[in-house]
Amino acid sequence: MGRTMEWAASAEHLGGFPRRLVFTAVGAFAKAVASLLNSSYVHNADTLIRLVRSRPPGVPLITVSNHMSTLDDPLMWGFKGFPTFDANLGRWVLAAEDICFKNAFYSYIFRLGCGIDAGKCIPITRGGGIYQEHMNEALERLNDGAWLHTFPEGKVSQDDAPIRRLKWGTASLIVRAPLTPIVLPIVHHGFQKVMPEKFMFSRRPPLPLCNKRIDIIIGEPIEFDLPKMRQMAISQTRNKSFHINGWPCTSPDVLDEAAQRCLYATISEQIRTSMEILRNFRKSILKS
Repeated sequence: MGRTMEWAASAEHLGGFPRRLVFTAVGAFAKAVASLLNSSYVHNADTLIRLVRSRPPGVPLITVSNHMSTLDDPLMWGFKGFPTFDANLGRWVLAAEDICFKNAFYSYIFRLGCGIDAGKCIPITRGGGIYQEHMNEALERLNDGAWLHTFPEGKVSQDDAPIRRLKWGTASLIVRAPLTPIVLPIVHHGFQKVMPEKFMFSRRPPLPLCNKRIDIIIGEPIEFDLPKMRQMAISQTRNKSFHINGWPCTSPDVLDEAAQRCLYATISEQIRTSMEILRNFRKSILKS
């Protein structure tokens, strides 16, 4: 499978003018909805802004969050003080190919950074596995030291329920990146009221709703001792039989598929636990 319209995502495409244009337009939309038409309350915003603006050169950033509406991205970056309009600082986003890239027009617009996922979008084929070609593209962006945002739950859920089991794609990128990314968990609540899935006649509203409370809880970076975790995964899966799908071995420790599965599950659970702590922290703030 080739890479869908990758040239449109290049910063050099038409001198970068189309990208700046759509980032300005979508950024203005996000600011208006999140900061003017609704009330956004953000905890620990300085940590996110610092990592976006001034993390060490070449160090990639992965932010992970729950997924409560189709407008989570871009609205979650529309709070006051966040550099929403800077296309150079803008995130890359993993976006569903069957929704955002279903024709040439959509593909071009989403590659630039417009639409539901208003970052610089990378299409992901649902069910295509963690070693599909576009995951390699995401890995290349991390290798460049870029910022990537993912919704590791894999789909929208508007229930105020515990964080579900996470897909392994984000964990695989953390492991495969030559330089371990900074991983920052975020949990939000309120976008499901701004853009409910079943507003009228079981459909979404034509425009975002107003006068809602939005809470964005930003955590601290999650630390992974990857060398130790790799060795534990190898040890735990040695001499055990697993169903094999034909995954390639990974370097530098030459992890076979069984060890990869163990490692990805461990990392995903660590991320899920961090997100669940933030979800409960939000509830404790409301009670106090």
